[in-house]
Amino acid sequence: MYNLIRSYLLCSIIALYCFTELSVKADISIQNDVSYLDASRSDKLDIYLPDSKVYTGDLPAVVWIHGGGWQNGTKSEARALSICTTLANAGYVAVSVEYKLGAASWPTNLYDCKNAVRFLRFNNAKYHIDTKRIAVMGGSAGGHLALMVGLTSDRPNLEPESPYPGVSDSVLAIGDFYGITDLFTRQKPGPHGEVTGVLSDDKEFKKVFGAARHENDALWRDVSPVFHVSKSSPPVLIAQGLADPTVNHGQSEELDKVLTQYHVPHKFILLPGIGHTFDLTKWNKKPLPYDLRPIVLQFLAEHVGTAQKVAAN
Repeated sequence: MYNLIRSYLLCSIIALYCFTELSVKADISIQNDVSYLDASRSDKLDIYLPDSKVYTGDLPAVVWIHGGGWQNGTKSEARALSICTTLANAGYVAVSVEYKLGAASWPTNLYDCKNAVRFLRFNNAKYHIDTKRIAVMGGSAGGHLALMVGLTSDRPNLEPESPYPGVSDSVLAIGDFYGITDLFTRQKPGPHGEVTGVLSDDKEFKKVFGAARHENDALWRDVSPVFHVSKSSPPVLIAQGLADPTVNHGQSEELDKVLTQYHVPHKFILLPGIGHTFDLTKWNKKPLPYDLRPIVLQFLAEHVGTAQKVAAN
């Protein structure tokens, strides 16, 4: 409880500090349904561009990955619109990405998300992107994939071969919103996020990844982010609701422990009374205990940097 209170006070201070920046509404632009994969693929991405009258020079960028259990979801979700608009308003080029969904989608779904990062680097001149300042973030299944993108850039067996060969998909920071971190230990939570001690049903995992629990332990290790953490991993922001009935909060707590073990810089936000699929300000149409926008922007400012503003006349 003390840690939650301390976290609340810290977040309140940051929120007051950043209030002015958040209240400035820039004239961002959105490019929908941009192709970024091989010509045979129909999946697209949306690009949120900061206001050129407010920001100048090469800009930092963030890839947002939607959730949906690896089988559903869309880049046009309300959560993506809210988060990417917040990012673009703060000077980050933000992209919301579609990726392969459904049966046997692994590892193509990961390749697609990595190719979104590569797309930004490949098109840096077109979109005025600083190729050295890119982050990845996602929610639920997208949080899992964001972790996998950020933690496996040095794994040759988990790298896409096309359409950007030789282009790096490394990132400076990761944002994980209530994502699965360890398939082996994921539990089925109670209706209000209670700890049950009962392992989750792995039918969805077998459908997407090709094996059920302990049918292929090597595969499940490859798919679980906690096994990819190292001392050289990029900083991670974790946001989790304590009342989450979909992804038990123990998944985020396990990731927090592993990141601490390897001395990886990270920030862990636990939200009491909050369930699954929240954005930066609300869950289930009600406000979060505190505004996550200044927390996310402060995390990005520390580890990715900020955009240069146009000089005032």
